[in-house]
Amino acid sequence: MRPVLTASLALAVIAGASGEALAGSKTAPVGQVGSLVSQARNAVSGWRLQARLYHAGGGGASGRDSLGCTPVPLRTVAVDPRIVPKRSKLFIKETVGMRLPGGGVHDGVWYASDTGGGIKGSKIDLFTGTGRGSMKPAMPHNLKRLTVTRAGSFKGCPPAGRTYAKVDTAKG
Repeated sequence: MRPVLTASLALAVIAGASGEALAGSKTAPVGQVGSLVSQARNAVSGWRLQARLYHAGGGGASGRDSLGCTPVPLRTVAVDPRIVPKRSKLFIKETVGMRLPGGGVHDGVWYASDTGGGIKGSKIDLFTGTGRGSMKPAMPHNLKRLTVTRAGSFKGCPPAGRTYAKVDTAKG
């Protein structure tokens, strides 16, 4: 049912927006229609972004992100704000269940609160914490394309005290 709903919603967005774009014009502006299709696809399904990892110390992140907040390990992401709006709460499907230091697993929720000079276009940088060792849980995702969906927005800074689900190690 989701594909039908997704396709219907995308067509409704395209039809409504292209109707406005075409009003008063005798020919279809091909570039506008292509742009509308792209916008509808992003609004419905999110993005496929190439992931990179970054950390504090040793040439990685410094004390504050682009919002002036302290980056939160395994929650803060840096984005190109022309692609993913800053202050977006994101869901990254591939990070769900990622084992974390301390015995928890990731729930897939991240916060777009940072930008960077090397983040242009369809890229996303995942902040892992302090030092190269902090990258270990996320290393399988480095340089891969991730499925990123906007799950809302946030005000202020990303929550630092967010808890992760605990893994029951007795059951394996």
